[in-house]
Amino acid sequence: MRVDGSITIAGDKSITHRALMLAAMARGASELTGPLAAQDTRSTARVLRQLGARVGPLGRGRGLRILGQAWHPPVGALHCGNSGTTARLMVGLLAGKAIQARLTGDASLKRRPMARVIEPLEAMGATFSSRAGRLPVAVRSGVKRGLTWESSVASAQVKTALLFAAMTGNLPLAFTEPWRSRDHTERLFAALGIPLDIFERGVMFTPRAAVELDAFNLEIPGDVSSAAFPLGAAVLATAGALVIRGVGVNPTRTGVLDVLARMGAPVVLENERVAGAEPVADLVARPAALRGVTVTPDEVPRLVDEIPLLAVLASRATGESVFQEVGELRVKESDRLALIADNLRAVGGDAEVQGDHLVVRGGERPPVGRVETAGDHRLAMAFAVLGTVAGADITLSESRSPGVSFPGFFDMLREIEA
Repeated sequence: MRVDGSITIAGDKSITHRALMLAAMARGASELTGPLAAQDTRSTARVLRQLGARVGPLGRGRGLRILGQAWHPPVGALHCGNSGTTARLMVGLLAGKAIQARLTGDASLKRRPMARVIEPLEAMGATFSSRAGRLPVAVRSGVKRGLTWESSVASAQVKTALLFAAMTGNLPLAFTEPWRSRDHTERLFAALGIPLDIFERGVMFTPRAAVELDAFNLEIPGDVSSAAFPLGAAVLATAGALVIRGVGVNPTRTGVLDVLARMGAPVVLENERVAGAEPVADLVARPAALRGVTVTPDEVPRLVDEIPLLAVLASRATGESVFQEVGELRVKESDRLALIADNLRAVGGDAEVQGDHLVVRGGERPPVGRVETAGDHRLAMAFAVLGTVAGADITLSESRSPGVSFPGFFDMLREIEA
């Protein structure tokens, strides 16, 4: 396959979720430029409307206007769809605002852990009822006291849920984690004038007065996690070059670019600038001969969503690749850890799970076979990229899931092949 041309990626999913929630609490009308219009972010918009915010239609290629208003207890359950970010962050906000509500989601989301958020919020005095620490979760009462919390996992969702609870509940919070997770919330707090002390592995929120947010305008950069898939297709191509314009290159998110460079496929950053609260650049990728790498545990928080893509690239590399301590993949939209290995073997590759490690050995035989995505968008997209290899014949068990985070994904693949 030859790749050519220049494309633009839809807005960052993590930032879109957070900006929607903050705008829904602000006084006046906020404007978001470039938000992601996908199933997950529409779930957040729907939930916010149920709580009283006036959120405009979230459409591809359009800006978004949000009129923040006083929230009220919702009529009916708040359905978070497939979005773990919606569920976990909203639990923190609802507990901070002491709004009684019941959150639920689709079958996949109901299997994902909520206890990692519920437990520290309970330590802040909130009360919940849940199904063994999973959805549905009912918020019964709000937070009442400050918290010092050392998280056992590096999770931006846990960090943000607690920050939202502390901010809306006007309570102190000191949060640390094993490694630094993505920092979009911290950057948004700074841009909006919310006081926050930031450390190497944590944050401290010390309320000086009740936080009152004013309406804001925010430009949302392209999502580097989505950009990883066309980057991967360009690396696997036989000729050409691909430019992806306006991608967020926040250092807490660019682990995938570091690993690609070690694999022998450096991505060039051009036109570096700042948009909104985030660093942005145009990314240039070209075909490359890949070599195996080791991804260490401290790198995982910066690239956890890109491991499926990196694993399929590793299956085309020379030598062995090891992704260490990636057990977190077991509690994503699917058991990604098992399915990555199972599906690589199903298409003729060599991969296995060793405890919490994923081991992939490269080969040259064209991948052929059927891939079980289990409705997981990142698995579907990763193996679709693998299917661009010359001689490949990969059949996906379904093709709808990419719409969760990347509407128009298959159109994009066809566009860059052209």
